[in-house]
Amino acid sequence: MIVLYTTERDYPWGTLRSTHASKTKIVLEEKAVPYRIENLPPGHLWKKPPEMLAKHPLGKVPYIEDEDLIIFDSTVINEYLEDHYTSGARLMPHDRTARNHVRQAEQFADEAILAGSLPLIWMPYWSPPEKRDQEQMEQGRELLRRRDLPFMEKLLERTQGGGDYVSGDFSLADAPMMAVAMVLEVDGMKLDAFPRVERYLHNLRQRKSYRAISPRTKVADASSGGG
Repeated sequence: MIVLYTTERDYPWGTLRSTHASKTKIVLEEKAVPYRIENLPPGHLWKKPPEMLAKHPLGKVPYIEDEDLIIFDSTVINEYLEDHYTSGARLMPHDRTARNHVRQAEQFADEAILAGSLPLIWMPYWSPPEKRDQEQMEQGRELLRRRDLPFMEKLLERTQGGGDYVSGDFSLADAPMMAVAMVLEVDGMKLDAFPRVERYLHNLRQRKSYRAISPRTKVADASSGGG
């Protein structure tokens, strides 16, 4: 059974999870691969103890153990799962052009949103309300409004009629956006100016796999799954 190393914690305002590890958790769920989580303390991401650095040289999550194999980086992990496991949904198209489209969309969501604008919003939620930097959080929302969501709105416009997702069928390109759906469910940011994105995120939250990362699902209720 695969072990997914991540960080998850229950709070009164919802269960919070690592966005990049959530991206991998979604793929495990979609592909029906049995797994369990190893829930690391949030402090490990700053302290970076030796046992963590031994498995991820940057001391980040996620990383997985699949028997004797250790793999880090959510994008690398997800492509490994797609290539190695034939169970569940196929998350990459056969067509070369379509595959490139998926990879480009996934890379944008990962670099611009999950590693760029979203942490400005998400990280403060791991602290009590009175300790959150509201100005920083608004900077993250403004970056979403100014750069990220307009691009996603155009991307979804191009694929309208071909399916409900970034590349028609649900794919690896949608996995990081599931984490965006998770964060914005907690934050409640208004998306009136981006109707396609708003509808798209709503559709993502309706997928069965979303329960594994939903802020409404407690850590104890989502500590294993896939099979």
